[in-house]
Amino acid sequence: MKSAVIVFPGSNCDRDMAVALAKVTGNQPEMVWHGETELPDDLDVIAIPGGFSYGDYLRCGAMASRTQIINPILAAAKKGVRILGVCNGFQVLTEIGLLPGALMRNSQINFICKDVPLRVENSVSSFVSNYAPNALIALPVAHHDGNYFANDDVLDKLEGEGRVAFRYINDINGSQRNIAGITNQEGNVLGMMPHPERAVDSCHGGTDGLGLFRSLLT
Repeated sequence: MKSAVIVFPGSNCDRDMAVALAKVTGNQPEMVWHGETELPDDLDVIAIPGGFSYGDYLRCGAMASRTQIINPILAAAKKGVRILGVCNGFQVLTEIGLLPGALMRNSQINFICKDVPLRVENSVSSFVSNYAPNALIALPVAHHDGNYFANDDVLDKLEGEGRVAFRYINDINGSQRNIAGITNQEGNVLGMMPHPERAVDSCHGGTDGLGLFRSLLT
């Protein structure tokens, strides 16, 4: 499997993402700087990592969404390449229109950094096929703006089409319907706030993130 990790000024989970992908696939991902105008050929997966791209100025992910690498990402998504956006990457995916809704300030107006329980809502998606249906897992979160918002019509559509991939067991940040991760209609784009790349080694305190990366191999 050939993968790439997009790097923005302020990304701080790009190495974690690369380590996770290499651990599962056996291949080192290409690290792609945001100023590039092309992506490597024949990619299977593009990962947009967490962090604070451009210092979260204006709005989380807003400035990253205007960089040169975005058009090649949009073209790759249209071709069916799988796109994974985690935390700030999820924010970027909503900013560029690959996923609906928006990530707003946490309801308690504070930064949340802890392991949280999740339920895998849709084990049919190629991103989560390695998990058992309705599996309960724990992944770390680390965000200030992870409160998922969309209007009722969008939320109903996400639910009706089985596009909610992960759901918080508890109210973590005010996200509507406790949504922690969603896919696009075609199923090749996943955005999620929790960090699977920080749960792929027993030294992390848990390995529940491995299921997501192993799913990418199928």
